[in-house]
Amino acid sequence: MSGVAGVLYDIDGVLVTSWREIPGAAATLRRIRAAGLRRAFLTNTTSVTCAQIAARLRGVGIEVEDGEIVTAARLTATYLRQEYPGARVWVLNHGDVDADLAGVPRDDERPEVVVLGGAGAEFTHRALSRVVELMLDGVPVVAMQGGSTWATADGLRIDTGVYLPGLEAAGRARITVVGKPSGTGFHICAELIGSGPADIVMVGDDLYSDVLAAQRIGMIGVLVRTGKFHAAALAGAERAPDYVVDSIADLPDVLAGIPDALE
Repeated sequence: MSGVAGVLYDIDGVLVTSWREIPGAAATLRRIRAAGLRRAFLTNTTSVTCAQIAARLRGVGIEVEDGEIVTAARLTATYLRQEYPGARVWVLNHGDVDADLAGVPRDDERPEVVVLGGAGAEFTHRALSRVVELMLDGVPVVAMQGGSTWATADGLRIDTGVYLPGLEAAGRARITVVGKPSGTGFHICAELIGSGPADIVMVGDDLYSDVLAAQRIGMIGVLVRTGKFHAAALAGAERAPDYVVDSIADLPDVLAGIPDALE
């Protein structure tokens, strides 16, 4: 196996849960950074901005820079500028991520594109019905991410990915997913790290959206048994992760087994 150039980290469930540090996360990241490996942080979080995420991580002792954070909203803004330049957008999202959507024209009344962010109280029966109406009228829908759940300190919460199949069936159209598990975000992070996917380790707590999705584009996948990890999902998976560890604190041991990763 070739050496590793960088590490791509999921955040929620890997480094923190409800913005509390998972034991060993800060120390592990310091050790790996000191070894010279480049890094980025890819998250499907759609309730806070890149700058806010970086500040919260620093607040629990995990030293990161704002520019290292790649949110689903940041990815979506890039996608919209490329595919629908100047189009008016209705954003249905739980949380304020306007800073990561800077430059995207907004119009809730006459949208030319619908953007689905993270699921929450905003995903009402009426709002989702309107999404279907717009889809039937030919308005394209873009999902910031396709995750099915996220972990909190008091249990799992369902996310946007749970709604997408039903919306596609009722709206008779496909919805473009930009964030995980789509490969778009992984490729952008590889560019940020400055290496090809084969030289990057992806660490996540979601078997499908994080680890197997990264492995599909050639990254090395590491699944942690924290956050929303479920043993049943791993046991029933058609494909196995490259590595499974108890927590982020075990990552240096994985990297030590990959030639030239930690020197």
